Amino acid sequence: MDQLRIPERDDPRLAHYAVRLAVPGDAAGIARVHVDGWKTTYRGIVPDAYLDRLSYRRSYEARRTMLDLPPAGHCTLVATDPIGWVVGFADLGPARDALGFDGELYALYVMKAYQRLGLGAWLLETAARAHLAAGRRSMLLWVLAANHPARRFYEAFGGEALATKLIAIGGAPLEEIAYGWRDLAALIEAP
Repeated sequence: MDQLRIPERDDPRLAHYAVRLAVPGDAAGIARVHVDGWKTTYRGIVPDAYLDRLSYRRSYEARRTMLDLPPAGHCTLVATDPIGWVVGFADLGPARDALGFDGELYALYVMKAYQRLGLGAWLLETAARAHLAAGRRSMLLWVLAANHPARRFYEAFGGEALATKLIAIGGAPLEEIAYGWRDLAALIEAP
C-alpha cells in the first residue's frame, strides 16, 4: 500500500476530516464504529438478540489482531473527524467469491451522525485506489438486501447488482446482494 494516494476533498464540509490507512491504535475506534454501525443500521433487519450481544471488547480484540497481523493483501482505511476520532472505516482485500472479481470491499461503515457528509464516498474511492495500488482491477462487495440506503449508495456510484445468496445471522436467514465494479478507474471517476 506504499503507492496508495489518498484523494483530497475540496468540499468545505470535509476540510478538517481525513481518510488514511489504519494503524493498530485505531482498533478501539474501529470497534466502536463497527458495533454502533451494526446496532443502528441493522435494527429491524437482524434479530435484536444478536445485535444486543455485540461487544465492543470482542470487536476491539478482533480489530487489534487484524491490524497487528493483517492477512495477506488486506487493508483497513479509517475516516477521522476534526479532533482525530475514528468515525468510519473500510476493510478490503482479495475477493473471496468466485464471481470474476479480484478485489473485495469487506466492510464500509460511517457513524450515523457523520453520514451524508461525503465520508462514505471518500472511503469508497480510496478503497478503489487501494485495490488498484495492490494490482487489482475490479471490486465487489456484499450488502444485506434489506439495507436499502446502502444499496442506493453503491448504485449511485455505478455498482452493478451481480448475484444474491442466503446467509444466516443470529439464526435468521437473510439475503445478501453482491455489487461490483469491473473497472475501478470508472468508480474513481464516478460522481
